[in-house]
Amino acid sequence: MFEYKTSGTCASRIFFDINGGKVQDIQFEGGCNGNLKAIAKLCEGMPAPDLVKNLRGIECGFKGTSCGDQLARAVEKAMEHQAKQDD
Repeated sequence: MFEYKTSGTCASRIFFDINGGKVQDIQFEGGCNGNLKAIAKLCEGMPAPDLVKNLRGIECGFKGTSCGDQLARAVEKAMEHQAKQDD
């Protein structure tokens, strides 16, 4: 299980797994409960690179980021971590 401390969003942390290259078990701590449950459900089982491509750069208001963008950043870091583990 990966844990990511967010920056600039209402959600404070994101938890998820990547198994077989697919993102699973996404959970947000804090934030807009209904919207974040929807993001988690829509992204469940999505290939990690696709999730990053779809969500990276989405902004919420004038924050310069969003919970979706933070999830994409978290998945990017997790993929980098897994790649280092595979080397």
